[in-house]
Amino acid sequence: MSIYRRVLAYYRPFIGKSFLGLALSLVGIALNLLKPWPFKIIVDDIIPNKLFDLPEVLKSLGGANSTILALCLALVVIQLFWGITNWVTNYIFVKIGLEALLKIRTDIYTHLQRLSLKFHDAQRSSDSTFRVAYDSQAIQTIYNKGFTGVFGSVITLVGTFIVMVRIDWELTLLSLGIVPLLIAVIYFFAHRIRRESTLIQEQESAVLVQAQEGLSSIRMVHAFGREDWEVRQFQQRAEQSLQANLRLTLTNINSALVISTLMVIGTAAMYYVGTMHVLAGSLTLGSLLVFSAYLLMLYQPLESLTYTTWAMEGATAGAKRCFEVLDRHDDVADAPDAVAISETKGAIQFQQVSFGYKDEREILHDIDLKIEPNQIMALVGGTGAGKSTLLSLVPRFYDPSAGSVSLDGRDLRKITKKSLRAQIGIVLQDTLLFSTTIRENIAYGRPEATEEEIIDAAKRAQADQFIQQMPEGYSSQVGERGGHLSVGQRQRIGIARAFLKNAPILLLDEPTSALDPTTESAIMDTIKELMRGRTTLIVTHRLATIHNVDLIVVIENGSVVEKGRGEELVRRGGVYAKLYGSGKFTTT
Repeated sequence: MSIYRRVLAYYRPFIGKSFLGLALSLVGIALNLLKPWPFKIIVDDIIPNKLFDLPEVLKSLGGANSTILALCLALVVIQLFWGITNWVTNYIFVKIGLEALLKIRTDIYTHLQRLSLKFHDAQRSSDSTFRVAYDSQAIQTIYNKGFTGVFGSVITLVGTFIVMVRIDWELTLLSLGIVPLLIAVIYFFAHRIRRESTLIQEQESAVLVQAQEGLSSIRMVHAFGREDWEVRQFQQRAEQSLQANLRLTLTNINSALVISTLMVIGTAAMYYVGTMHVLAGSLTLGSLLVFSAYLLMLYQPLESLTYTTWAMEGATAGAKRCFEVLDRHDDVADAPDAVAISETKGAIQFQQVSFGYKDEREILHDIDLKIEPNQIMALVGGTGAGKSTLLSLVPRFYDPSAGSVSLDGRDLRKITKKSLRAQIGIVLQDTLLFSTTIRENIAYGRPEATEEEIIDAAKRAQADQFIQQMPEGYSSQVGERGGHLSVGQRQRIGIARAFLKNAPILLLDEPTSALDPTTESAIMDTIKELMRGRTTLIVTHRLATIHNVDLIVVIENGSVVEKGRGEELVRRGGVYAKLYGSGKFTTT
């Protein structure tokens, strides 16, 4: 399906309004074609030596002065009605374009939210943001400057051509002599404009990426004194964008110069031949003046069609980037026969699971594990062993490339993602908070929770005390990414969020690794309370915190090398025993 057909599909809900706008557009074009005629009558029929040729009915209205006044007023009335019609038409078309823009922006953002993490890992978030905020505007440009603009220009061209032929067919053909040249110019520049417009979109996206990354990492930038380097990087991106814009600007200027020159040549030729016709008596002066006005009306839509073509080429580049996102397949989609679950016992099993972020490199190899309901399983191992990756398979952030993960004996791919994730609470190493209130952050997983439930969750997470000490309590803003709170406070908010969700399965990914020993000890007491009565998978380097859990799994290079209880693994004298005995990965 072509880009234009896909864009039109977004305007189907507004087809009735579009027809109303097109009908009003026809009325406006007809009124515009009437504008030159009052002056023609004045020049040809009322100027001295023609006055007495007027019909008797005009003389009875007060002679020439009354007639001139009436014609001038007629011009004002025509202009007024044209202005009102044009205003209503433009309002309708702009409103339709904005409503379609809202729809495609919502569709792109919705689709981005539902695409798997595999897509987002490979795609820069700033580029996705640019597509939602800026590339999406192409759909409005294509409609307002494209479809409706082309309709108005074509109808104006046809109407003007018919009137001009009736006035002087020879002048009309002469005036149209430049049209083939205009078409050639349009064709010559169109592909260049699309290519350069696409490059601009990419360069502008790169500028946004650089700005967002530099500003979101401002603490790191200041800490390492890299402000000047960041500025140079941004300036380099901005310079590339500037050069791309300059190239497109030069292309537009060059094309406009060629087109305006062609139109002046056509106008000059018409003036010469038209003057000869007036001198020869085959054309009146008023008719020549009217013909000149219509020539402007003829060239205006031709020029408009030219710029519309180029605007469409530029907009097509943006629309293409939008549809690239919408066409992206969700590689972690629900199976056609997937069912929604409302509760779970919490039995999780990994059967010969292998996984790689890229096909050529596997992170996990033939993992076989089983976690019983309400059991606590800890995953330990060196950095990059695959612990967090294994954890990510449970909520289906990714699907295994081989094997299966099941819940209560049912393959996760046979469970809808929404209902599966409703059964899972997650606490990460770096709790992500949104730039809103503490209350809304705690209730993020259960927005319908009552105030009492939110406060109770905060108390269980030992967060209520510091929240109450804040100026606005639970209504206090946490700042961007929780910047107004300490690491420990953010972690407690994340734990409160998990308490409030009250899911039967709990995933903990390095929940205390960023904390100092004192804060970690306090947080672990809270986490132990959180884990009680839930099937829990915890990833950690801190062996002292998980030594007594139900099951410890040691992972090396993506494979399970040991599993069992802490004391049992120590007695075996294997990898875990060496780590535990050496004190490595412990809290002390």
